[in-house]
Amino acid sequence: MNTSTGSRPLRRRRATVRAVGTALSGAAACLALPASGAEAATTCAAGVWKASYYANTTFAGTPKGTVCDSAISESYGTGDPAGVTLPRDNFGVRWSMTRDFGSGGPFTFSVAVQDAVRVYLDGTRKIDLWSNVSSTRGKTVYVTVPKGTHTIRVDFAAFTGSANVAFGYAPRTSATVDRTAPLAPSGAKVAYDKVTGKATFTWSRNKEMDLAGYKVYLRRPGTSTLVVRTTGTSYSTTLPATGAVYRFGVDAVDIAGNTSSSVIDLPVTTADRTAPQAPTGLTAADSQWDVTLGWKASEAGSTFRLYRAESAAGPYTLVGTTKATTLALTDVPYSTARHYKVTATDAAGNTSAASGVLLYTRPTAVPRLYHAQNNEADTGIALYWEARLNAGTTGYRVHRSEPGSTDPSWHAVTCEDWGQGGSTPYVQVHYCTDRTAVAKTAYHYAVTSVDAQGRESERSAPFAIARVDRTPPPAVTGVTAKATPYGVVLDWDPNTAPDIAKFVIRREPVEKLPCWCNLAEVDAGTTHFVDKELPDGETLTYSVDAVDTSGNSLYTLYLNPESMTFAEVKELDLTPSVDTPEGAPLDLTARAADSGQAVELGWGAAGEATGYRVYRWNHDAGSYEQLTAEPVTGLSYTDTTAATGTTHFYWVTAVHADGTESAPGDAWAILQPGS
Repeated sequence: MNTSTGSRPLRRRRATVRAVGTALSGAAACLALPASGAEAATTCAAGVWKASYYANTTFAGTPKGTVCDSAISESYGTGDPAGVTLPRDNFGVRWSMTRDFGSGGPFTFSVAVQDAVRVYLDGTRKIDLWSNVSSTRGKTVYVTVPKGTHTIRVDFAAFTGSANVAFGYAPRTSATVDRTAPLAPSGAKVAYDKVTGKATFTWSRNKEMDLAGYKVYLRRPGTSTLVVRTTGTSYSTTLPATGAVYRFGVDAVDIAGNTSSSVIDLPVTTADRTAPQAPTGLTAADSQWDVTLGWKASEAGSTFRLYRAESAAGPYTLVGTTKATTLALTDVPYSTARHYKVTATDAAGNTSAASGVLLYTRPTAVPRLYHAQNNEADTGIALYWEARLNAGTTGYRVHRSEPGSTDPSWHAVTCEDWGQGGSTPYVQVHYCTDRTAVAKTAYHYAVTSVDAQGRESERSAPFAIARVDRTPPPAVTGVTAKATPYGVVLDWDPNTAPDIAKFVIRREPVEKLPCWCNLAEVDAGTTHFVDKELPDGETLTYSVDAVDTSGNSLYTLYLNPESMTFAEVKELDLTPSVDTPEGAPLDLTARAADSGQAVELGWGAAGEATGYRVYRWNHDAGSYEQLTAEPVTGLSYTDTTAATGTTHFYWVTAVHADGTESAPGDAWAILQPGS
């Protein structure tokens, strides 16, 4: 028997038709037929059919009655529905229902009917059996319902004779047919009781009709575990009070085995009543200034407390607190045993047991060698180091090695001029001079301290330094200067010093002192240099200074310049006897070509010039001579007729459209003698 929601279903009359205004029997009746005949507003719950009865098969006009039905399964026989006045033939019933289908998916729509029926999904017809028949007929169709909320409508018409109708819809749950996963559950939330440690995870029930249940996940730090499969909508568990973060998730699963995507991830931070594990790996490391205790932590963010005692049994005294896994102590006595242990306290205030006890004896203090230099008297290498005060040190030893020598090992050396300098409340400076160091030899130095029992400390960190060579090479001899048309030619004797690195050539216009300007640096194997200075008749003074591989020279060490050799020369004067007029509209440049056999000229464009004329000075004629019959149209010219071994002077003028020329730009270039 069909049951209805909100009212008793209307059945076909078996006897006398009741009056239109008669109310349906039962306290839950929802069909109200006002005296005027107008349909009263009827609202049915989601998923419940709303049935409207019409006195025609076209569903025209106002329904004669409306009720809520839980199912469509009616057998009217040859009468009309009870409870509403309808003709025995040619009446219609329209059922409609709106519900949330969740993720949707494949469904079956099935009808059995005599006479006519049409079924719609969201207004689209899915079944059409619309004719007057004399027996019951049926039809089943497969329908894909989209996710979300949709409306199904069933239109039934009783034409003549016997009439009945039944309609049902259901999801297709075969794994080979249903590939639509359910929607992820909604409304998820989690409650946590810090006192009991109980966490309760809840969510809203899914709307899918083929739902099989839920998979609940508990994601612990570093893991994700399926903890339960359930058809309910909640899960409770008691979590360890470790302060860790646990995360809850849930997926919906349908009958075909499809699972929703896991998008729910609700965290719970548990109360922390669990002490961290004791620190491990306690070690001690000495330095010039302190002893650093270090250990391994079992829980990040802990606060550590370091304790010290004279015996393993104690009593232990707190010597420091830190958030790091190291702690430097400046008051650790030298050559005396002490016992250490450390505890960890987490952010919740839980304190671990103590670590294992470390027995540590600080070794004899190591000095800090911080500087070494060649002393001012050039008699050796001066060493400087700092040493801890009150470290029980009675003396020091200096050690030296020669890296790269046949014996690179460390050896104690005799150090002279021992002394000590300023001090702070913690350290004092000490120094001495190693007079046995050999010039131009590289050394590594280290210093150790010795206590009253004769125990020697570890060596300090090494300091690398070389004993410098401060002896300049001998003066360069045989320096000559010769004036030529292509510059001043310098020559000198080879230098016999074995460590010559280069020669520095200096030039003064008139005076030798007080300043010399570096003209050039040449290779140690060279004894010849050409100063490509413009031969303009000036008197010049030159010196050639030998510099060794240590940078020593007679000049750089400020020795008596009179021990150096100088050469004075008066240049040839090859400058033109004709002055260059002012007002040239172009800038002229001249340079020796890479081949050394020609002069390359270049200039910038000059206004409306139609070309350019190139001139070269002829010393014999005492005038500038034109080099080309016709003006040059470009902005450059190569003089391939210029003689080598002399200086050449040039003019270039801009040629105007009327044939006149501008004032010339001038330049000069030297071509060295050809090979």
